Amino acid sequence: MVSFEHFSLRDMTDCSSALRKMGETAETMEAVAEKTVRYLYENIDDGKGDRACALVRLFKTHRMDELDAELREFALAQLGDYPGTPDMKCLVLLGTAGAKPQWNHRDQSAGHRAIPLPSPEFVRAFPMISMLFSQFGVEVHELLKPEPGLIMDMAQTSFNVFYVPQAAGSPYVPAQTDFVQPFAIKSVLGFGSVLPGGDLFAVILFSKIHIPRETAELIKPLALGVKVALLSTSGSKLLVR
Repeated sequence: MVSFEHFSLRDMTDCSSALRKMGETAETMEAVAEKTVRYLYENIDDGKGDRACALVRLFKTHRMDELDAELREFALAQLGDYPGTPDMKCLVLLGTAGAKPQWNHRDQSAGHRAIPLPSPEFVRAFPMISMLFSQFGVEVHELLKPEPGLIMDMAQTSFNVFYVPQAAGSPYVPAQTDFVQPFAIKSVLGFGSVLPGGDLFAVILFSKIHIPRETAELIKPLALGVKVALLSTSGSKLLVR
């Protein structure tokens, strides 16, 4: 077990090594994602023996035409007047682990199973996603419609973490009344990267204890461990259910 309050370089090294191995026996990206969020949820404590996170999730962008009919319908229902196209990117929930039973099954997510990303303007309507892209150093228009020559540069870029030190009252953390307040969410931390094909993945942790900025900076290299694990299954078809 490691603690956000006393997260050390040794903790970062051990966690990164463990996350790299998540792809060794996994056949799909979803399997890697589920193992990743479960590991983080169960192995980060609050310094008193309890789990520090109320919820841990892993998202990855996918084209609309890579999703099954149910997920496509879910994404299209959120578009409103925006047209959906086969190559439109969606931010898909691949793995989830949390304190409530339904938070451990991605097909039970009420609003985050597949979030359509048709345009930078549409993304701005989701403050948390918009801020995540911004803090990662990703230009939204480049992610949604990447030029072939930019994909390699994007994949080789080292991105910053997504960090909200005080979740209560933050415009970047939604569901204040239904989630932040009842589950006493203190801070939010995310890390991720862009894969060689131009898709982005992000791991987001909702913590019940305050996460110091020093921990947020130190946790950044964990993205490489998750990236290695996801790439170990990149040749397999994404399974959606």
